[in-house]
Formats: sequence, C-alpha cells, structure tokens
Amino acid sequence: MTDVLAVGLMSGTSLDGVSTALVRLSDAPAATLVAFRQEPYSAAERGAIIDAMARGSPKDLAFLHVALGERFAGAVLALLAAAKTKPRDLAFIASHGQTIWHEPGRATLQIGDPAVIAERLGVRVVSGFRGRDVAAGGQGAPLVPLADVMLFGHAERGRLLLNIGGMANVTWVPRLGVTEGALAFDTGPGVAVIDAITRRVDPDAAFDRDGERARRGRPLAKVLDELLADPYFSQAPPKSTGRERFGIEYADRLLARVRKAGGSDNDAVATATTLTAETIGRAVAPWDAELVISGGGARNPALVERLAARVQPRPVVPFEQLFFDGEAKEAVAFAFLGHRTMLGLPGNLPGATGARGPRVLGHITPA
Repeated sequence: MTDVLAVGLMSGTSLDGVSTALVRLSDAPAATLVAFRQEPYSAAERGAIIDAMARGSPKDLAFLHVALGERFAGAVLALLAAAKTKPRDLAFIASHGQTIWHEPGRATLQIGDPAVIAERLGVRVVSGFRGRDVAAGGQGAPLVPLADVMLFGHAERGRLLLNIGGMANVTWVPRLGVTEGALAFDTGPGVAVIDAITRRVDPDAAFDRDGERARRGRPLAKVLDELLADPYFSQAPPKSTGRERFGIEYADRLLARVRKAGGSDNDAVATATTLTAETIGRAVAPWDAELVISGGGARNPALVERLAARVQPRPVVPFEQLFFDGEAKEAVAFAFLGHRTMLGLPGNLPGATGARGPRVLGHITPA
C-alpha cells in the first residue's frame, strides 16, 4: 500500500469537538496534510459525553456510541466536501473515538461506532487503537509518540514534542526515525481542569478564551503546593492519565480550595493554568532541547507564557511554525497509525506505554 489517501479522526479529552484530517500517506513513512477541519461540540453534546463518563448507564453508552458514530461520519463527509474529495478515494478512515474511561494498565474504552462510519461512507475504518497495548501490559497511552518519532523529530538532534489537549503529553525524540531512547508519557492535566473550572463559573464559556481569566487572577501558592503533591506528578514513566483523575471532580475540589482560601474564581483558573505549566516544566526538566507545542492549550497565551517562563532557556516553538496547523497533529498521527495497522505494522512504542513489545493496534471494520 503506497501513497494512499486517508482520513484521521480525533475527538480528544479536551471535549472541544471533532477534528478531521485528510492525509496523504506513503510507506516512507511520510504524511502530508491535504485538508483539515474542526467541528466544535455544542454544549449539549459536551454535556452528554461528560454525563456518560460520570454516570452513564449501559443504555446511555450504547446510544451515545451510535450517536457519536453518526457525528463522526458527518464530520468526515463535511471534510471531504470541503476538499472536493469522494469517499471512494479514501483507502481507510482512522478513528480514535471518544475516550469514556481510561484506567492505565487495566482498561480503556473509546466509543463512536466504527460500523456506523463504515456504513455511512462505504470506507474501511480502523478503530480501537488502545486496547491491544493495554492487553499487552501497556498503559494504552500515549500512542502519538510513534508518529512523533517517525514524522516530527529533528533530523540531527533531540526534540521534545508536547501536545496540550485535555491532558498534556510529551515525547522525547532523540532523532527523526530513531525509536531507541525515545520516551513519552502524560505529564498530567492540560486544559481539562482549566476548562472545567471556567465552565463551572461561566456556563456560557467553553474554555478560558485567550487566557483572560488566568490573566485577571493570581495562582494561590498554598493551593498549588497541595496540588503538586499528587503522587502522579512524581511517578516515573511509563504513565498515562485522564479525566478519571484530572476531570470535573478534581476541578471542583480545586475551585473549592481556592474559594476557601479567600481566592476568586479567576484565581482558581490562574491556579489551574499554573498547575499545567509547572507540571509540564517538571516533566521536561531532564532534557535540554527545544519544546515544540501543539494542541488546544497552545492557543492559550496565558498558559504558553507561563510555560515558556518555566522551561527557559529552552525555546518554545509552535508546531505550525515547523510543520502544519498544530490542531491537526493528533488527527494526522492517527491516520499514520491507521496506515500502520493496514500494513500489519506495530503502532505502539513500548518505551512510551510499557507494553511487553510492539503490537499491531486496533481492528478494521470492512467497508
């Protein structure tokens, strides 16, 4: 399979919406972004996903599984229409799905029925990427690191690739295409806690736009110190995390602590923003290399400024300055992983997930 056209489909822990990327892939390996589109979730859609995570019944999950399949299929059709591309031109669609539960090393569940996507578009769908790594003793996350190594590393020196989504994850790439010595892990919360607090104090806001609330507030040192004592942050890799640990309940506790200490709601957002910057800073401390950042958090200037101050003198470089729109990175990465699955090649990086060895990831739903 050489020089194929595929779609990578991503709905991450930030719950901001569905990202679709039309990608040209080759066995080189190489991935060229042809077109990219994002569709934000409505407040009702986001609420349904959050409710399913917190207290969904089997019936709720079953219906949401199908509804998200329809939603994902619609997003792919909209991307193809904008790119003037027919579904029949695609070799496959790689769908990450929406994570509902991720308990590292034990179980991981992503929904968004691939059968619905395949039926609506008449295209093969690769999905369920994380389960095989977990079955092989791994964390099931992060999975983007193999794409980081093969597609986005520096040809001559080491590079840190940081994605700040709902959770933040970092990949150390010794050199482009070199997996030996590569390491990756979730550093902790990215924007999930920031967003959850913002939505709690302002139900009409999806996130802290331009970091305005964080700028108007101040981080409370005492509360921040208590948060940084969480054992996750000092745990050695491999490690991964999710909203089960750093989600709405965590955000509510943070908000309550700040209010109890006499702080404002903006102080709570500022504290959560500083928590993300500080935990990333601690995580990348072992490496003296440029930090290339992508994801929704890279669009938050208050977060980026605090992160840049924390990691100096390391340069902080926007992903799009070197490659393409950083918001598209994870969707492109899953198209790359889907291509590996179609070729029967491993898609995990055992040094990142802790799996017993390389594994072909996911399963293929026929057209």
